[in-house]
Amino acid sequence: MHPMINTAVKAARRAGALINRGALDIDRIAVVRKQPMDFVTEVDRAAEQAIIDILKEAYPDHAILAEESGASEPKDIQAEYTWIIDPLDGTTNFIHGFPQYAVSIGCTFRGQLQHGVIYDPVHNDLYTATRGMGAYLNDRRLRVSKALKLEDGLIGTGLPFGESKHMTRYLRILREIMVRAPGVRRAGAASLDLAYVAAGRLDGFWEMGLKPWDMAAGALMILEAGGLVADFEGGENFLESGTIVAGTPKVFAPLMSVVQKSANTTALSADPEY
Repeated sequence: MHPMINTAVKAARRAGALINRGALDIDRIAVVRKQPMDFVTEVDRAAEQAIIDILKEAYPDHAILAEESGASEPKDIQAEYTWIIDPLDGTTNFIHGFPQYAVSIGCTFRGQLQHGVIYDPVHNDLYTATRGMGAYLNDRRLRVSKALKLEDGLIGTGLPFGESKHMTRYLRILREIMVRAPGVRRAGAASLDLAYVAAGRLDGFWEMGLKPWDMAAGALMILEAGGLVADFEGGENFLESGTIVAGTPKVFAPLMSVVQKSANTTALSADPEY
């Protein structure tokens, strides 16, 4: 395993231990509403600090982009490496005791994804990936599923919430997928959904309104497991755009077609509900 992955795994497991400890007494955990329907807990912050401490000790010259504390870069140094951290993806699930959340740590070199770790502390599942070296679940090499078409696929997604500007377009996509695919799943932790695509548990995934820390590690895992990943325009700017489509090579194309078709308001049904 690459030394940088080893460090990220150490950090993810340390965060996971804090999360599991907090899960034993959720009712006593302080919860703050960052904005409508978006929460942060003291566990998020403690887990993030634990990750940052380990990464900074090992790599003091690297930059950090973390969900709760934002971006930081060593003074007087233009860092080539950036660690992208979500200390607890699925905070709402965690608050409710719904066992679907994860620690996500990605790393870029000059803007290109290089390493990824996603740790599921509920199931003690560790997903890792390094560019050019494959993706793994614990010690098992990952490959995306053999699904050949959207009509055979189990497709993951995330729902926009509140007064999201994405709602109308999202509902167009969802409607089309629901009538074509045998199942659509919304589990509530995008990083883990992406890891599931890499592991063949989901055949495809799409979402909009995401942040880099939701996607960085999971996107690399899918690519290293033989899948495809793009933004809604079919390009590679998903970390910047916040839109992502991913899947097996055969499912990816029709899923992307539905997503791009939805940009045209007349392309789908004229049903006034949508």
